[in-house]
Amino acid sequence: MDSSITVPRHLASLADLSPQETMGLLEVARELKDRWSRERRNLDLLSGRSLAMLFTKPSLRTRVSFELAMQQLGGHALYLSPAEVGLGQRESVADVARVLGRYADLIMARVYAHADVLALAAHAGVPVINGLSDLEHPCQALADLLTVLEVAGPLAGRHLAYVGDGNNVAHALLLGGAQCGMRVSIIHPPGYAPAASVMQSARAFAAQTGGAVLATTELAAADGAHVLYTDVWASMGQEAEAAGRRAVFMPYQLNQALVDRAAPDCLVLHCLPAHRGEEITDQVMDGPNSQVFAQAENRLHAQKALLAWLGGGLSLAGARVG
Repeated sequence: MDSSITVPRHLASLADLSPQETMGLLEVARELKDRWSRERRNLDLLSGRSLAMLFTKPSLRTRVSFELAMQQLGGHALYLSPAEVGLGQRESVADVARVLGRYADLIMARVYAHADVLALAAHAGVPVINGLSDLEHPCQALADLLTVLEVAGPLAGRHLAYVGDGNNVAHALLLGGAQCGMRVSIIHPPGYAPAASVMQSARAFAAQTGGAVLATTELAAADGAHVLYTDVWASMGQEAEAAGRRAVFMPYQLNQALVDRAAPDCLVLHCLPAHRGEEITDQVMDGPNSQVFAQAENRLHAQKALLAWLGGGLSLAGARVG
């Protein structure tokens, strides 16, 4: 390999980041959000740069937040639907990556299979961002951590209790929370634990930062938690399992009884879309502890930080924007 060729950084997983990089991204996101709130004007950090947004799974928040993030940084985003691309069907993932890498400066992919994100990263030659895969949702976790940091203060030592399926969102929270020195408890029905490989990686980060991670079936693990978090019980692609899962997961609903077990000023989070009356009640989602819509807003600002770093070369060490 030519030693002069720069290998791009990617975000396929939060495990691709160091704890210092994750905290740096959160600080840059706070500054970018503050600038936008005060000035309401676009920056030129990504002037002339383009983002190809590749979707095999639809999403309100992912599309809008990434598109507006590029606009507010001075760049341009292009939406590519499943019908236009047919990833791995009309042509191979590797060939799609090679083509898009010659057109765009960055690629964001929201897909079913995590292997597709890895294949895009291996062949694109430009930074690739995981907008969601079956293994992990790193952009969501960055927004979640930003929300806790804004509302509750420093993350180290905070207890986040996630209640529900040990899925891609749970995986990202384990990794990101551990990187920030948090205590992360995944409370799940029997048979729905997070992946052992993710738990292992999260434990390694926790050992560096003083955090802790736990997977358990016991709701008592939510006692005193500073953050309560849940997600849908049946994700996109699991519709056939929805009825069976509903019966299994109902004891793990995020309701007022669970909120009462947590810290009095606990934050309630949900990555959306929510199935109200299933994994979360209206009383809790619309209640005084809820930060669900602030959390949704923070997808925009956390992703701006990520794009400015990967696509614009913004340093995360004491970075100043503008």
